Amino acid sequence: MAALLSLAVVCLSGCRPADEGAVAAQAAKVYYETLLSGGYETFVDGFYRSDSIPASYRSQLIDNAKMFIYQQKMEHGGISEVQLNGATLSASGSEADALLVFMFGNGGSEQVVVPMVLHDDVWYMR
Repeated sequence: MAALLSLAVVCLSGCRPADEGAVAAQAAKVYYETLLSGGYETFVDGFYRSDSIPASYRSQLIDNAKMFIYQQKMEHGGISEVQLNGATLSASGSEADALLVFMFGNGGSEQVVVPMVLHDDVWYMR
């Protein structure tokens, strides 16, 4: 799963479409879809500089991701789908705010903003 996510994110960032903000938003969507499918560790790897955090903190982030999914199941019947709703790109082109919509199992929805940063041609969550 980690290799698939890395490939998707690298391909997305390497393709260089006209709208780099859309690439950042798609990367954020992939990270959250990975989380929904149980890829907690891969989701944490999607954070900028995740490779330089202590193992104990990484473990806490993974536990937090699991708790987030559990909380969404309890409060909203789970997240059934992640949709793209656009992005805003910084003037420098190296930061973006990805706009996602979480579609819930109970019929509700919520828009979330995922701050993203471009590093070595890969979009990461901040």
